[in-house]
Amino acid sequence: MAKKKKTQKTNAMRIVEQHKIAYKEYEFEWSEDHLSADSVAEKLAIEEGKIFKTLVTVGNKTGPVVAVIPGNKELDLKKLASASGNKKVEMLHLKDLEETTGYIRGGCSPIGMKKLFPTYLAKEASDYTTIIVSAGKRGLQIELPAASILQVTNGAIVDLTT
Repeated sequence: MAKKKKTQKTNAMRIVEQHKIAYKEYEFEWSEDHLSADSVAEKLAIEEGKIFKTLVTVGNKTGPVVAVIPGNKELDLKKLASASGNKKVEMLHLKDLEETTGYIRGGCSPIGMKKLFPTYLAKEASDYTTIIVSAGKRGLQIELPAASILQVTNGAIVDLTT
């Protein structure tokens, strides 16, 4: 009988384990054309609103700001600017994502970035016992309580979506 290949731990998974937080991992086949939360939800057969995407923005006062929002919602940049103490925020250029966070598009986790950036979790996370976020690489997600994400990122829950 063939053994199942063990998933290689990501930085996000190691940090969660260091904090003794239980999590569930989901591994799936991915393609460059299907990195969106709705395609992940479809592959995992999970409600799209429970899968949260990590968006990195840049504030005019604070620099990088991380927003974690449901996959079926849009980020309201004005709400994020207000919550983060900025006059305005804009999306981080994709070409700067890996250098800034250590992660690539489709594998950006709110946990384990190169630095601890201000992190804001959309209030919709409160609707679930656990939510699913990227584990830090394409094709790998982790499910854990929103409070645990807040704990390891020093984050806050705020109204972020339109």
